[in-house]
Amino acid sequence: MEFVDVIKTRRSIRKFKQVSVPDEMMMEILEAARIASSGSNLQPARFIVVKSEEGKEKLKQCTPLPFVHNAPATIICLADTAAFSGRDARMSELREAGAFIDTPLDGAGFTEAMKSRAVMSAADAAAYLKFNAAIAIDHMTLRAVDMGLGSCWIGMFDHKKVREAFDIDSRYLVAALIPIGFPDQNPDQRPRLPMDEILLKIV
Repeated sequence: MEFVDVIKTRRSIRKFKQVSVPDEMMMEILEAARIASSGSNLQPARFIVVKSEEGKEKLKQCTPLPFVHNAPATIICLADTAAFSGRDARMSELREAGAFIDTPLDGAGFTEAMKSRAVMSAADAAAYLKFNAAIAIDHMTLRAVDMGLGSCWIGMFDHKKVREAFDIDSRYLVAALIPIGFPDQNPDQRPRLPMDEILLKIV
C-alpha cells in the first residue's frame, strides 16, 4: 500500500474479528515503534502486549470500553521516566552517528547546546515523554493499517487500575491503550476541518 493511502485509510477501529494477530505481525508493529524518532534520541516508549484471556479480564476492570478487552490484542503504551537519566548518552550516540554534521550542533555547538539546556518541571518532563511515546504509537497504528490491521487510540481508562493490574512500576507513565486486530467494520472517513481552518498563516 502506498504511504499516502495508509494515511488516508487509517480509521479508529472499534470492532474486531475474533481472529488472533500472529506474533510476527505484532513484532512488525512494535518494530515500527522501536525505530520511530524521539526528541534527544531518548526513546522512552515501552510496551506491554495483552493477548491472554487473563490479561483481557484485567483490562475489563480498567476501562468501560468493551472493544478494548474484546480485541485480539491490546498494547499498553508507556513512557519511561528513567529515559531522562540517559539523555547525555543518547545525544552523544546521535553525535557519533553523524546526526549533527553540517548543522550548528556540529563541533563546539554541541557542547554549548548541552550546557544551555533548560531544566524541565516534572509536569513538562512527563508531557515531553508522553509526546515522544505518541510518535512511536502513531508509527504503530500506521504500520497496522499497512498490514491490514486496525487499531484505536484509547485514553479512557483508569491509570491507577492499569498500573496495579499489570504490576507496572511507578517509573513508567501510562500513555495509552491501543487495541489491535483485523477490522470487522469499514468506517467512513471521519469529519475533518478544512485546510483554511488549520493553516493559520504562511509567513
